Amino acid sequence: MLVDKSEKIHTDSRTPKYMQVVNLILEDLERGKLKIGDRIPSINETSFDFLLSRDTVEKAYNELRDRGIISSVRGKGFYVSSTNMANKLKVLLIFNKLSSYKKIIYYSIIETLGDNATVDLQIHHYNRTIFENLLERNLGHYNYYVLAPHFFDENNHPETCYDLIQQIPKDKLLIMDRDVKDHENEFPGVYQDFARDILEALESGITHLRKYTRLILVFPRGDMYPVEIIDGFKRFCFFHNFNNLILDGIDDEQLYEGDSFIVLAETDLANIVKKSREQSFQLGKDIGLISYNDTPLKEILAEGITTISTDFINMGTAIANQILGVEDKIPLKSPFKMIIRKSL
Repeated sequence: MLVDKSEKIHTDSRTPKYMQVVNLILEDLERGKLKIGDRIPSINETSFDFLLSRDTVEKAYNELRDRGIISSVRGKGFYVSSTNMANKLKVLLIFNKLSSYKKIIYYSIIETLGDNATVDLQIHHYNRTIFENLLERNLGHYNYYVLAPHFFDENNHPETCYDLIQQIPKDKLLIMDRDVKDHENEFPGVYQDFARDILEALESGITHLRKYTRLILVFPRGDMYPVEIIDGFKRFCFFHNFNNLILDGIDDEQLYEGDSFIVLAETDLANIVKKSREQSFQLGKDIGLISYNDTPLKEILAEGITTISTDFINMGTAIANQILGVEDKIPLKSPFKMIIRKSL
């Protein structure tokens, strides 16, 4: 018998009950109380011993089976098939691209998982065919799949690839960075709500924005940015009566006093900083500047760049904690905020 009483399960712990059962069995393996070939209590027995639902215990046993720790014999029960504590969770990250921000998420996941998992990385480049091929090669080989579901068709129109996403078992899938359109709250993970995020972030800085006569969103049309950002920007300007404009680039544009810019691309950020210097405009006074996604460089630039950004480290940590069972596997909205600096 692996444990005695139900008090081994802590109802007030952040660790889900099924993972507490997993950890108790792993502890007995580590201490030598269980050996290869030993039978462990049935699902019903463990459910009775711990005063847990049968579904909770079954989830714990499935986790152990996925790790190769136990195996089931039809009509006889569950047996220890490995005491190798090096049996780690296998995680496949499927990103849309490897940007500086995705790297932050990646390293946050790696650091939080620590020695509990091995992690592989693949890139689908927004492409349905590449994603389909990745699934064909990798389905069934991992305990968890973490997917950034950013996809565009051949005409650069957003698509969900929902039929392909459904091929991944739901108990092994976590979405990251965005939800699946028309299937919101269906998949666990951590997502951004791009329209709502920019709306609420701009509202938090509205007193600073009121200094300017026009608000301009620089949205590169061909770079596959989430179009929901435009929706949120338009809603903000409509609700708060801002004169506004949307551009797809800043290369040939002259800056005018009283304009405030929101830029997504780093090249547009650099161009505005350069042009403001050439035209002797002071950022934060003559013109305003907000950059999407925060980085240490934007903080330390002499201009002090105001940003609107999700917390990428938090996103990676939350994803890893869902994999480890420290947090419940539910859809979580990533925190998003405006960081006011001198450029506004």
